[in-house]
Amino acid sequence: VQLQASGGGLVQAGGSLRLSCAASGRTFSSGPMGWFRQAPGKEREFVATMDSWNNRPYYLDSVKGRFTISRDKAKNTVYLQMNDLKPEDTAVYYCAARSGRIVISALRSAGSYDYWGQGTQVTVSS
Repeated sequence: VQLQASGGGLVQAGGSLRLSCAASGRTFSSGPMGWFRQAPGKEREFVATMDSWNNRPYYLDSVKGRFTISRDKAKNTVYLQMNDLKPEDTAVYYCAARSGRIVISALRSAGSYDYWGQGTQVTVSS
């Protein structure tokens, strides 16, 4: 199983990027797919995820209204549209997926996800 993330880059504050993560080797039709990020010297933190059975998105409070997560189940792909980027959004972004359903309270925990992508760097300059 592989998760291939892409779309990172260098952008000025206020700019936009769209991350993509394509899964291969198995489908994740019943489990959540989402994004985490890790800035230098900090722990990995939850950014956004989308449950599969109700297609409901969940977001880190600081990205609400700026980031939008979406999924294309037919393509086994999850996207993260990031608008109005800020320097504090600078981090390596990782996509993650879980093979089965999980309770809502666990969706924001990195330990709930079975598979991880390699990470893509997002750098926002001020």
